[in-house]
Amino acid sequence: MNLGVRWTLHGDGRTPAPGAVVRPDERLSWPRTAGLGAQHVVAMFGASFVAPVLMGLDPNLAIMMSGVATVIFLLATRGRVPSYLGCSLSFVGVAATIRAGGGDSATITGAVFVVAVALFLSGLAVRRFGARIIHTAMPPIVTGAVVMLIGFNLAPVTASTYWPQDQWTALLVMLFTGLAVVCLRGFLSRIAIFLGLIFGYLLSWALDRIFGRINSPMGGGEAVDHWRLDLSGVGKADWIGLPSFHAPSFEMSAILVALPVVIALIAENAGHVKAVGEMTGEPLDDKLGTAIAADGAASMLSTAVGGPPNTTYSENIGVMAATRVYSTAAYWAAAGFALLFGLCPKFGAVVAAIPGGVLGGITVILYGMIGLLGAQIWINAKVDLRNPLNLVPAAAGIIIGVGGVSLKITDTFELGGIALGTIVVITGYHVLRAFAPAHMKDQGPLLDAGTSAYDSDSDSDSASGTDARTPKDTGPDGSHR
Repeated sequence: MNLGVRWTLHGDGRTPAPGAVVRPDERLSWPRTAGLGAQHVVAMFGASFVAPVLMGLDPNLAIMMSGVATVIFLLATRGRVPSYLGCSLSFVGVAATIRAGGGDSATITGAVFVVAVALFLSGLAVRRFGARIIHTAMPPIVTGAVVMLIGFNLAPVTASTYWPQDQWTALLVMLFTGLAVVCLRGFLSRIAIFLGLIFGYLLSWALDRIFGRINSPMGGGEAVDHWRLDLSGVGKADWIGLPSFHAPSFEMSAILVALPVVIALIAENAGHVKAVGEMTGEPLDDKLGTAIAADGAASMLSTAVGGPPNTTYSENIGVMAATRVYSTAAYWAAAGFALLFGLCPKFGAVVAAIPGGVLGGITVILYGMIGLLGAQIWINAKVDLRNPLNLVPAAAGIIIGVGGVSLKITDTFELGGIALGTIVVITGYHVLRAFAPAHMKDQGPLLDAGTSAYDSDSDSDSASGTDARTPKDTGPDGSHR
């Protein structure tokens, strides 16, 4: 059985010739491959480390399970889809909503486990029936609106929890990160979030030395005197040890809040698979369903032991585009490094000590970028917002999702925020479409960005690809991460 774990040496194994690419089934020398793997780990540092902190989960376990998830993904796709699976940011708003309703980490991972099951089943459906089943149920107007409301729903988290802890640090970190994203080039621009974290650490340490403690609210609570950067937990942490595991618990109210995120994950996976296919020059249409199912299976395993969900990372796709090295051997090396980091509690303590003000500055940009990926889906698919059939359900759903509008069903159960907004977008679009006049339905193909080549192909190894008709979507994840 070909599991994609055999690679031929590219050239002399040192440097690819000008214009040449290192294909997924090739590799450079093992020292260079290890170096590329370390570079991929650094590329996913920012979003993948911030995600578990924002969700209140163990960062060590998150990093360890991202390595395990990457291995599962590479084996499932038989080494044809070089990708790293990092911690998904799409669930940060879900986690905040669940905690606000009295839930804990087990409730969060239980809800996300159900989403992972839905993602896995969606992947199997794509393998069996082709991607048109997704296009029919979730056209671009729907997926774009859901991604947008998921991102913008996070705005109150930044405004009420992180920014007030140290507003001036937050402002400076926001400015620095923005400059890094825009002004840096190549690989450095891909790790702008990570550079923003480093800048924030150093700035917080310097402000503590210069001005002493700050009086501000901690995590949305009462204002108290505290150090901006508290590294006391780092000294107590061991160098080697297992992360903390916990079993998920399942509550229907939390599950309903989390389920809409599956739409964002499907769109994200499809866009990334299409982007990788275009970069490598190898049609990967037949692997779309497998990629989605593998992501779901990996997230099921991660959340079953108390970790966060995972998704393909555009940061790492960007590294491949910059280096022109698409070798899956580098991703195996990256997964190995992630497993080692996960076994170092001291490293996790450093991540957990990220100052609130630093998170405030980074999340202002990060959450906004996640939301605007929804607009990118609309642009790529050329969605016409002048058409009331598109405009009305998207407008209503986004306002409900972002504004936290709720609908009380019984004395003990209500729908609101992301869940209610998603329901309004999906059902609203299809109900209105059923009654809309013919001229409103006369629009372009209902295809998501990055998935136009998957109309009729099932997920078999013998399927062949068709030409893409829409641009690829390679926005910053762990967006959705």
